[in-house]
Amino acid sequence: MLFTKTTEQDSQYNNLENMSINEIITNLNNEDKTVPLAVEKALPQIESLIEQIVIKLKNGGRLFYIGAGTSGRLGILDASECPPTFGVSHDVVIGLIAGGDSAIRSAVEFAEDSTTQGWKDLQAFNISKNDVVVGIAASGTTPYVIHALKICSEQNIVTGCITCNKSSPLSLTSKFPIEVIVGPEFLTGSSRMKAGTAQKLVLNMITTTAMIQLGKVKGNKMVDMQLSNDKLVDRGIKMLSKELGISFEEAQPLLEKYKNVRTAIQNYKHGNGN
Repeated sequence: MLFTKTTEQDSQYNNLENMSINEIITNLNNEDKTVPLAVEKALPQIESLIEQIVIKLKNGGRLFYIGAGTSGRLGILDASECPPTFGVSHDVVIGLIAGGDSAIRSAVEFAEDSTTQGWKDLQAFNISKNDVVVGIAASGTTPYVIHALKICSEQNIVTGCITCNKSSPLSLTSKFPIEVIVGPEFLTGSSRMKAGTAQKLVLNMITTTAMIQLGKVKGNKMVDMQLSNDKLVDRGIKMLSKELGISFEEAQPLLEKYKNVRTAIQNYKHGNGN
């Protein structure tokens, strides 16, 4: 490799086993403080990718995350939160991980080294040029991800990536790369730490911004959230009460009737509140 893997460089700390608990967590916290600043430097890249994602989603396309290990799990986490948070179907944002669903809980040996499986996994969802594929890999060298994105590019599918090394093979393969350079980890090579935190922050930005742009938020409220537990039902009732200027007791049957905060607001304002 001609590029420098800063995620693999030696930690700035040594003799970790001799540190007290307080020293360890203080040093970890100091390192973590640098991550949002690294993300800030990548905001122009993040904006460019989100613009493409919004265009595709508005036209009925889908967003795919593809990764291995921690990176793959983070993509799946973000994708799985979109239906309950924004009320979209499960096939709008899709997370794929090397080794399949079993790799979510347990590592699948050598799955990330496949140069063919990534594209096969995307093909299982009938991937097309209407979609966007975002590769996630802290190192930027994961074959499973790189080769999938190479074929996507050949098929005129928009590609992006989230990586923590500058000018990595993955970045060079992606049309809209995001590079968040967090530097060496406290525990040498453990990219589930600062790199993972950086990836999660970027993923938060991608889906939250895209869903706001798609009209899935009103004011600052998740009006299309799925009412899947008592806490969310209670939150929905309070949203209605505040938005419509009615009591909690009046809002409760309204939500029970329409099963959705946005729908309840619209019907109430059109005189269909009873």
